[in-house]
Amino acid sequence: MNYQLNRATFLRELRDYVFITIGMISYCIGWTIFLLPNNITTGGVAGVSSILFWASGIPVQVSYFVINAALLLVALRLLGLKFCIKTIFAVVVLTSGATIASATYDGHLLSDQPFMAAIIGSVFCGCGVGLGLSSNGSTGGTDIIAAVISKYRDISLGRVILICDVIIITSSYFVLRDWERVIYGYVVLYVTAFCIDQVVNSMRRSVQFFIISDKYEEIGNRINHDPHRGCTVINAHGMYSGREVKMLFVLAKQAESAKIFALIDEIDPRAFVSQSAVIGVYGEGFDRFKVKRRHTAQQES
Repeated sequence: MNYQLNRATFLRELRDYVFITIGMISYCIGWTIFLLPNNITTGGVAGVSSILFWASGIPVQVSYFVINAALLLVALRLLGLKFCIKTIFAVVVLTSGATIASATYDGHLLSDQPFMAAIIGSVFCGCGVGLGLSSNGSTGGTDIIAAVISKYRDISLGRVILICDVIIITSSYFVLRDWERVIYGYVVLYVTAFCIDQVVNSMRRSVQFFIISDKYEEIGNRINHDPHRGCTVINAHGMYSGREVKMLFVLAKQAESAKIFALIDEIDPRAFVSQSAVIGVYGEGFDRFKVKRRHTAQQES
């Protein structure tokens, strides 16, 4: 059992790091290939680094790494070592990617179509940040602020990042002196936030099943074993048949739906199954409750 748990933990951690790597590569492509060469600002530390680059020529990878290193020292206590380790990994991957991109790529894609560059770049950036956040990591900067707030409050990650980054986008005018580029930056901000929410929500989406079958015990035991989801047996009465029946209630991740349908079909192809999407599932095996805890001071009598 311990071996299985250790193996499952290792595979889960490996999956997180693979997705973080893919996400940071995606972000690097959007930032250094589509946005930066077209003088379009993005949000967060990447936006600050872009502004510093345009104003003083400081390489974006240098300022990006230094600012994030300072923020991570502050965030270590609030977010925990596990989150910070993955965020440090993400920052290193993105810094390395930006360094390689600046050394090997000197092109200027879509130079005559800045709006398309803004859209394509923001899609790459948003999907990259979404993958990173879904894997318990981030690109740093305002993502860290968003992760802290999301840890305690049920607020959209994309919306938090959107609010935090408006000032950064607007301040780019003092360097670029071009309101058109600032407006493109606002477009980048909105599309990035939208893509973040879509990726994060799709990877955390849950479903519920109602299963009516005479072989409910066997189906429930299989679901308990793999995909390791709990089942609740509900006593029900069929109005048409007039029989007393047992109904299974199951909550699972959307990615586990195919496996559950396959085992139901294997055990009882005549089972009656209802599947529906749920807005949120909180508790063991799913998301944590995101409420503000009130600490009441105890008065000594």
